[in-house]
Amino acid sequence: MKIEYLKNKRILILGFGKEGQDTFNFLKKHCKNITIADKKIKNNYLEKIKSCDVIIKSPGISQNLIKPLIKKNQIITSQTDIFLNNCNGIVIGITGTKGKSTTASLISKILSYKKIKNSLIGNIGNPALKNIKKDKNHVYVYEMSSFQLQNITKSPHIAVLLNLYRDHLDQHKNIKEYYNSKANIVKFQTSKDFLIFNSDDKNIINIIKNSKAKKIPFDPKKQNLKIPDNINVYHDLIIKLAKLFKIRREDVEIVANKFKTLPYRMEYVGKYKGVIFYDNSAATIPEATISSIDKLGDSLKTLIAGGLNKGFNLKELSKKISLSNIENLILFPDTGIKIAKLVKNKNIYHVKNMKDAVEIAIKKTPKNSICLLAPGASSLNMFKDYKERGDLFKKYAKQIR
Repeated sequence: MKIEYLKNKRILILGFGKEGQDTFNFLKKHCKNITIADKKIKNNYLEKIKSCDVIIKSPGISQNLIKPLIKKNQIITSQTDIFLNNCNGIVIGITGTKGKSTTASLISKILSYKKIKNSLIGNIGNPALKNIKKDKNHVYVYEMSSFQLQNITKSPHIAVLLNLYRDHLDQHKNIKEYYNSKANIVKFQTSKDFLIFNSDDKNIINIIKNSKAKKIPFDPKKQNLKIPDNINVYHDLIIKLAKLFKIRREDVEIVANKFKTLPYRMEYVGKYKGVIFYDNSAATIPEATISSIDKLGDSLKTLIAGGLNKGFNLKELSKKISLSNIENLILFPDTGIKIAKLVKNKNIYHVKNMKDAVEIAIKKTPKNSICLLAPGASSLNMFKDYKERGDLFKKYAKQIR
């Protein structure tokens, strides 16, 4: 949505967290009639929807919560849409169910290494609007969640689709709505734009059928860069995106080998009493845990998994564990109970807190082997979020003497 359209409208910023505050700071320079509504400020905050023309919805507020309250003459938009319609630079939009943050961060580092001015923004935790520059050559590496993509009317110049799995069905009405939100990243692209996509993902192939952009497929199985195993990115994707900016493979490898993994994402914690600890608490779906097991290979002997049951199919994960060299399986409720029934030939331990999980791990994991936290489930039945879960894992591992 263009700023010119918003200038004389009655605007409601719905949700006043980090992104909502950034939207307000950007719009107050251009618009006079702005109202703020947030549950933390007022319980009946949704009543303010009645008296506005445009609702700028923050990602944390469910679309399905406010849809019944919207009248025909009202418009729902978002910070992402305002950014895309008012930014003159080059936008690389990155979405998928898993791997967005690591991929976006590595791409930003590679661009910086080649002295290409860029900003890493979006779902990574850095709101977009405060980063808008006048420079037409400035590159924006934009991590985009399904919630940020819901109400856009313009797609990024370069769209990257990593993978699509079942997720966020606690906020999306169904899987179709989730996939449709992701599809918006390509929906408004033209023949002048680029689409880099996972050629082995049937869900992605289905949603890009009608794309007008120049299509660049990448092979997720082609992992041929000389970079550390715990950097969980698609090698072929990184190579092909770098080519668009005329960046050599050798430069990609130089940056990747200096790249530090993000917190909670295959993060090396340390070696304590001979046991090597890795934190992948951000693995909140079974597919992410499967990928982690593949990355660490035969050195992985203890897996801490399980969490809130959101209706995931656990058969493939259980099969992967059964066929792996993992010896010890330490499980949290709820999904831990189901996994235990499906897994064969493993030492299984059920725990109700992270301290007990780490204590068992240190006793049972062979020396010079790996203990990995990769739950494959949400944390919300036991922890505030996946960050608290990961922080406690690291805390207790580091307390080992």
